[in-house]
Amino acid sequence: MTAEGVLDGDVVRVGGDARQRFHDARGYGYPLSGNEIALAPVEAAHLLYTENLTGVHDGDETLDFRGFLTREPGADFGARFLVYADLRSRGLYLSPATEPWLDVDAFGPLSDSTDFAVYPRGKGPGDGVLEYAVRVIGERTDVPARTLEPGVIAIVDEESELTYFEIDAPTIEGESVRVTDPSLGIADAASIEATLLDDRIVVWDPPTALYERPFYGQPLEGRTYDGDRPTIQCSLVEGAYLATHGIVDLDPAAVRSRGLAVEGDRFDRRYRVYEALRERGVVPKTGYKFGADFRTYAAVDGVDDLGHSELLIRALSADHVFEPRDLSLDVRLAHGVRKTMVVALADGAPRHPDDPEEGISWRSIRRLTP
Repeated sequence: MTAEGVLDGDVVRVGGDARQRFHDARGYGYPLSGNEIALAPVEAAHLLYTENLTGVHDGDETLDFRGFLTREPGADFGARFLVYADLRSRGLYLSPATEPWLDVDAFGPLSDSTDFAVYPRGKGPGDGVLEYAVRVIGERTDVPARTLEPGVIAIVDEESELTYFEIDAPTIEGESVRVTDPSLGIADAASIEATLLDDRIVVWDPPTALYERPFYGQPLEGRTYDGDRPTIQCSLVEGAYLATHGIVDLDPAAVRSRGLAVEGDRFDRRYRVYEALRERGVVPKTGYKFGADFRTYAAVDGVDDLGHSELLIRALSADHVFEPRDLSLDVRLAHGVRKTMVVALADGAPRHPDDPEEGISWRSIRRLTP
């Protein structure tokens, strides 16, 4: 049985048995009176594409799929249609992420940037269960870091290939011992002698535990150091943390000043993230080889039995703007080395001096196959 639609403002109205055929059975549109339904333009385009609609009347003109797509109803229609069609081809039902296509109260608040609500397989808009909240962007669309809300970003490249990234707000916790833990006996002793160099600090004759348990610095002699107390060299971020907690005999302000001279405001941002991770029992080490600020270990029992790091972390300003290709590069690199990419959005000092976490937003980014 053929069906046709009528363009009515921002929707396409379809009568006949449309409610049973398209909405109830397959999750298209929303019901009007009787058996009539209203379709969003992207839904109407898909039904035209799959030849479930034979045409859409626009005044005296009847549009087929080609004519309807060429008409381009709305900004970025082509990209949104490609994502809609792809998700439908994967057996998923989806609808525009707005009323009256779905009851927003039943699903909880969705970001204003969400384009589609995607339901679990076998579910539809009436079941009140959401699988993905999908935002569609083109490969040349800038992505402000502050808009990375939990959900899915579907990126359409210039050759119409699709890449899906899942954004989440991760809980980052670890079991590594803190340098102030009484079991180490470090914090209770006198401050350890250290020297501030141009871009790092050297800690002279430290307790072995400073390197081998909470994993600060690297031995000057290399990992095969002789003796029980290696001389260790630490980054300025590590040095600032040790000085702040009274572990080494350096002025924290002097170390921070050196860090600002070397890195500018990036130092404060990285220090805030470093401090927050250490307070969570996570060990951050340089992520330079992976193009990140830090790689992290959730549990370090000893450097001789060090497992793989789990996360790559970039400490960024909340005003940072991504290009989609940057996201793709970061995630692909992290996946290639069996890690998860996390961005930490932080600026300057914490809003409350006793809470290093305050004002930091954490977002994990993973490749997704819906």
